[in-house]
Amino acid sequence: KRLYKLFLIFFILPVIGQPAKSKRPKEPGENKIKPVNKKVKPKTPKMKERESADSSLKSQSILTQVMDRGHFQKLAATLSLPAGQSIELRCKGSNVTWNYPSYLDTFKDSRLSIKQLDRYSQLILANSTAADTGEYSCWLQPCNGNKCRKDETKTGSTYIFFTDKEELFVPTPSYFEIVYLNPDKPAVIPCRVTTPSAKVTLHREFPAEEIETDGTDIIYDAKNGFVFQHPTSDHKGIVYCKAESQGAPQISIKYHLLYVEVPKGPPSATIAVSSSRAALSDRVHVICTVLGEPDVDVIFRWQYPGQESERPVIIQNFWRLINRGIGHTTRISKSVLLVEDFEAIDAGNYICTAQNPQGETTVATEVELK
Repeated sequence: KRLYKLFLIFFILPVIGQPAKSKRPKEPGENKIKPVNKKVKPKTPKMKERESADSSLKSQSILTQVMDRGHFQKLAATLSLPAGQSIELRCKGSNVTWNYPSYLDTFKDSRLSIKQLDRYSQLILANSTAADTGEYSCWLQPCNGNKCRKDETKTGSTYIFFTDKEELFVPTPSYFEIVYLNPDKPAVIPCRVTTPSAKVTLHREFPAEEIETDGTDIIYDAKNGFVFQHPTSDHKGIVYCKAESQGAPQISIKYHLLYVEVPKGPPSATIAVSSSRAALSDRVHVICTVLGEPDVDVIFRWQYPGQESERPVIIQNFWRLINRGIGHTTRISKSVLLVEDFEAIDAGNYICTAQNPQGETTVATEVELK
């Protein structure tokens, strides 16, 4: 009995006296050892940072180049290929619009082929030349009925240099170009190269000298040419570019730099008539004239007395450049309306409307019957 009492005191009673342990389920990670003072980067911000860093890549993701054996390659901002090589580009989407060097459209070049398939659009340029150097881009054009818009989030572009040792400068259709120097916008001398590594310098014809490229006021970009950030009348004259790349230097075409300073705004139009009083069978000229910026086109529209009766008239439009002195050049645009055999129905008001990108101006004059 004494041994039994000792057994109860030392083994059974201590167990009975302890409170029952909780059987609740453990929280996830409750028993894991948590590191102390360790900074844990949240995952969501990291993904956002990555998205922003790759945003430029996303804009390129719909444009790919078809390589050998059916492989595809995403295109970087620039690509260099030897002239003579053919290239195939694909742009993902069911309604794709392309942009490429404009002269391929101007001359309706048969080497260029574009096909829209179910899931992508295909551009093939065969037997490339140095003149094909330029930007190639595409974008999705979703449409709702007759209204279509450019999807800015789904675009792709690359600038392709088609290198040619014999043609360091991208060929142009003319041997002489006019560049207008406007004081309120940069001017570009477009001597682009086919080899991005070529060393290019700018030269004045008279007096013969090299024009320094300081990287601030005058900079050079292989994709565009020389850029005058702040043109002045001192820059006017005839210039050309020289390029060197592992061989004899080559000379570009010549560029005539004309300084212009014309106030921006709707056309400044005037109207004049050969005679305000005309007899039957007279020839009557009505002239609408606009002075404006050399590189801004003007569109003319006419209203005249015999218009509804479909009276025959002859309308001719033309323009030329005039020098206003001190290096300033202006474009004079004219529209001439001719009534060859004046009749009573031709008497009345002649109204000319001149339009440019900044607006339009309407002027009028009256012709009476004698």
